[in-house]
Amino acid sequence: MKPRADRRYPADFVVTGDAKAMPEKSSQRTIQSVERALTLLELVAREPAGLTLSELASAAGLNSSTCHHLAATLVARGYLRNDKRSRGYVLGARIRELHELEQGERDPSVLLAGPLQELGQRLGHGVQMAVMSENALITKLRFPDPTGEVEEADEIEKMSAAHATATGKSILAWIPDTELVRVISAHGLTRYTPRTVTSLSGLIEELRLVRRHKYAVDDEEFRLGICCIGASVRDGTGAVVGAISVTIPAAMASEPYRKMLIGAMVAAGNDFSRKIETATRFGT
Repeated sequence: MKPRADRRYPADFVVTGDAKAMPEKSSQRTIQSVERALTLLELVAREPAGLTLSELASAAGLNSSTCHHLAATLVARGYLRNDKRSRGYVLGARIRELHELEQGERDPSVLLAGPLQELGQRLGHGVQMAVMSENALITKLRFPDPTGEVEEADEIEKMSAAHATATGKSILAWIPDTELVRVISAHGLTRYTPRTVTSLSGLIEELRLVRRHKYAVDDEEFRLGICCIGASVRDGTGAVVGAISVTIPAAMASEPYRKMLIGAMVAAGNDFSRKIETATRFGT
């Protein structure tokens, strides 16, 4: 793989005797106006209080007219703004927006929203994605049953029901024992239905099977009449970052149909994990 430039850091500056700062010269051919505009952004970024036009022009080694036109263009695009208090230029909102966009594109719930919705449409059932935040199971994405036959679960109650849900068990199966103990200590093993596993030994055995088979099942354990099948989602390091699940009426959960859904969810979990790994590796 060819090395790529690290875009997180601005170009180094060479400070001359008259304190004018300009980017180091590159052996590659560059566009002067773009270089100058980027220099202005980098200079302003280093001065939170802002720089006046004369200060900016002097630091960049530009005449006032050229500096004014470049700065005006950056202001028009939202990368700089005029600060009335300092009468200078400060970073604009567009810089923050780009940063938030980049961070959002690496967030699994943002990356997987479209693919998860497509999965639900293909299966014809409600699907969801959840993560473990501290000790709570948090639903990050949810696309309801398109038929409206399955009523959505209470998300507040679900936060402490990791042991009784497919997404929860898909995550619990892979976390360290110390974290598992902390989750159980925080919420206990509440009985939601007669099928809920409420003993520590029973849960540990079920989590062992989740690790072995690569999927988890909520077989009417959180709500009677509802079954869920879940699979874990991992990042590029192999760490579990969340889980996905599909929800179906228990009346539909015949062995052949259940087997089909298990295959679909395990495949989706693997596919989603690859998407996250790719996004992390290439920063997109």
